[in-house]
Amino acid sequence: MLRLTRRLFAGSLALAALALSAPAWSQAQPIRILVGFPAGGGTDAIARMLAERLREELGRPVIVENKPGAGGQLAAQELKASPPDGRTYFITHDHTISILPLVSKQPGFDPAKDFVPVAGFASFVNGLAVSGGTPAKSLQEYIEWVRTQQGGKGTIGVPAPASTPEFLVGVLAQTYKLDLVAVPYRGSAPMMGDMMGNQIAAGIGSVPDFIENHKNGRIRMVAVLGGQRQAILPDVPTFAELGIKGLEDLPYYGFFAPAGTPKAAIDEFSKALAKVLAVPEVRERLTALGLTVEFMNSQQLAQRERTYAKVWAEIIRKSGFQPQ
Repeated sequence: MLRLTRRLFAGSLALAALALSAPAWSQAQPIRILVGFPAGGGTDAIARMLAERLREELGRPVIVENKPGAGGQLAAQELKASPPDGRTYFITHDHTISILPLVSKQPGFDPAKDFVPVAGFASFVNGLAVSGGTPAKSLQEYIEWVRTQQGGKGTIGVPAPASTPEFLVGVLAQTYKLDLVAVPYRGSAPMMGDMMGNQIAAGIGSVPDFIENHKNGRIRMVAVLGGQRQAILPDVPTFAELGIKGLEDLPYYGFFAPAGTPKAAIDEFSKALAKVLAVPEVRERLTALGLTVEFMNSQQLAQRERTYAKVWAEIIRKSGFQPQ
């Protein structure tokens, strides 16, 4: 009996040692996905859809946590402060990772030092939309309406201050010699509310944020970025088609983790995401949201981020904007 008790005790110690030595990501503990924008927006919807599928692939809980504010800055700071144990990831698009460090003197994080790219899953386009109460049905008609009916002055909503949409307002103002002013919101949802209520005549944001209300006619998209028209918006021309060049490089969506996160954890998450994106239903749902599904591994996402930041650094420099 004593011998059996000793064996059981020794076995328990061995199991305990194995549990302590096993990496955190291999245990059935919850994974957090941080979202830097409010619930109900495009990024939140994408995060929750992917979390549901990742939960199945990884075999553990995957929890979406909204940390809205400052264009994703608060969520990025939360990611930096999180332990690099393979249990916290940040789903974001270009604004937080590529643009904020260009427009803020102290964003509270340095993507190159504080984060590691995990995997990218899509590209998308920003575009200009007009509200239902605006008579314009094309970019040309909107510009003419501002020039003749608004005295050459207009306001255009943008989902965050010092964002690519805000700088795009500056490009339009310079191109058409109009007094166009960007009106920053705290995310796309409140901006969309004002557009649908005809409180603001136009807005610039992502296709995923605009697509449903464009389809139901409550707003009208009149131009998009990129080198070609979007399959989901075949009748909406690109800015390049309309004579505004230099806006062809597309924003991206991806996952990032705290610097120091074990490669094994990153690889496991990346492989799970690749499997999720291979599911036809997932691809269809993402496409319906206005995304172009495009899996990128860690190295490819890092390269995409560097290229995109370089393009917009030049646009921001030409605008005369001074980091705040």
